[in-house]
Amino acid sequence: MSTPYRCPNCKTNRSRFNIVQQVSQAVKLDPQSGDIVREYQENELEPFHLPYNGPDYRVQCGACGLIEDERTFIKFGEQPI
Repeated sequence: MSTPYRCPNCKTNRSRFNIVQQVSQAVKLDPQSGDIVREYQENELEPFHLPYNGPDYRVQCGACGLIEDERTFIKFGEQPI
């Protein structure tokens, strides 16, 4: 996170951002009620339950509220104004 960011939506914000940490929780839901039937640990998933493989965090623009992957903000931060 030591690279400059710039918001691709409002195009002016280069300093106010929120880092949103993503913590996944693997669960099995009851199809009728939606209640959690079982919570899984990372190493005990069932055969047809894929582990989460998304980013650990995303970035939100503190000015307009856009939430995107960090790479998007970095690419716009590398471009000249």
